[in-house]
Amino acid sequence: MRVTHIITRLIVGGAQENTVTSVLGLHRKPGARIRLISGPTTGPEGSLEPLFDSTPGLLTIAPDLIRPVRPWRDWQALKELSRILAIERPDIVHTHSGKAGILGRLAAARAGVPIIVHTIHGPSFGRFQSPAANILFSTAERYAARVTTHFVVVADAMRDQYLAAGIGRPEMYTRVLSGFDLAPFLAARNDLDLRHQLGLDPSDIVIGKIARLTELKGHDDLFAIAPDLVKSNSRIRFLLVGDGPWGAKFKALALRMGLQNHFVFTGLVPPAQVPCYVGIMDILVHLSVREGLPRALPQALAAGRPIVAYNCDGANEVCFPNQTGFLIERNDHSSLKARLLQLAADPSLCEQFGAQGRELVRNRFSSQTMVDELHALYLRLANRASSVQPCLG
Repeated sequence: MRVTHIITRLIVGGAQENTVTSVLGLHRKPGARIRLISGPTTGPEGSLEPLFDSTPGLLTIAPDLIRPVRPWRDWQALKELSRILAIERPDIVHTHSGKAGILGRLAAARAGVPIIVHTIHGPSFGRFQSPAANILFSTAERYAARVTTHFVVVADAMRDQYLAAGIGRPEMYTRVLSGFDLAPFLAARNDLDLRHQLGLDPSDIVIGKIARLTELKGHDDLFAIAPDLVKSNSRIRFLLVGDGPWGAKFKALALRMGLQNHFVFTGLVPPAQVPCYVGIMDILVHLSVREGLPRALPQALAAGRPIVAYNCDGANEVCFPNQTGFLIERNDHSSLKARLLQLAADPSLCEQFGAQGRELVRNRFSSQTMVDELHALYLRLANRASSVQPCLG
C-alpha cells in the first residue's frame, strides 16, 4: 500500500506532531510505503524536519507550498503536487492542514489517485475569522470535499462543524484521536532542579500554558487576568512554553504590567522535552479559540495535572467539569479567575482531577493506537474501493 501524506509546513505544533507521528508509525507497518510532502518550514515556531534525518527519502519539500494565500505560488504548488502524484501513483493521498488540504486533494484528483483522505486537525473557518475569510475557506472546503473519499477528525466537534457547513456526509467521517508517546508524560515529575533553572521556587504555584506565541491561542486573556490572580495569591507564576511571532510582544507586556517576575518564557521547546515542563506545572490552562482537540490537554492529564480550558471545539471531549478540570466559556474572565484560584488553593483537588484524567487518557491517546486506527481505516477504504471496481471480461 502506497500512501502519500501532504502538509503545509512542519513547525512545532499539534497538527504537525500528529502528522509526523502518524507517518513514522505507518512507515513501520509491513507492506506500507509511506511518503510525506511538506512545504518549507520557517519562522520562530521551530521545525520538525530533523525528525526525518534518519529516514532519508521519506520527506520531500515542495517549495511553493506555503501557508499564505499567494495565487501564483499556489498554482505552482498545485502543478508540482499533481506532477509528483502522477509519477508516483500512490494508492492513497492523505492531506493535513488548510492550504495543503485544499491543494493536495485537488492535485490527487488531477493525478487520478483512487482514495483521498483529509484530516481536520482544526477548523478552517469560524467566528475567529472575518466574514470574507469564512466565505473563502468554507467554499474551498466544500469544493475540495467533492473529491474527498473520507475525513479523519481528531474530535467529534470537527465532524459536527463541517457537517453543519454542508461539507460531506456523516458516513464519510471517522474520529482518530491525536495520539502521542504516553510514557514520558505518565512518568513526569516535579523536577525541582528544572524549577530552579527557570527561577521557580518549590513553593510556587505554576500555571502552565503550552502554545505557540501567536494570535488565537488565548495568551491575551491570561495576561488580562494575571494581575488579579497574583494579587489574590502572590505564589502564582505563569510558565509559557513555546515561541512564535508574538513572543516579543508578550515579554514587553509582562514588563509593562510589572509582572516580569511572575511570567517565565521558555522559548522553543523540542517536543521530547515537553513532558519535563508539564511535570513542573501545578495546573495547565488552555485558552485557544481555534483547535481540534488540543494535544496539550491529554498530555497534561497523562502527567496527572488538572486542566482549565475554554469550551472551544473539542476541548470538552477531555476536559470534564469537576472530573478532570474546569471548562470555561470563552471570554468569561471572572469564572476563569475563580477556577484557577480554586485549584491554586486546593492541592488535593488538583491531585484528584489529575488522577482521574490520567485514567481517561491512558488507553485512548497512545500513538500506537492512532497509527493502528489509521492503518485499519486505509485497509477498509482500499477494500471498499476494490469491491466497487467494474468487472471486466
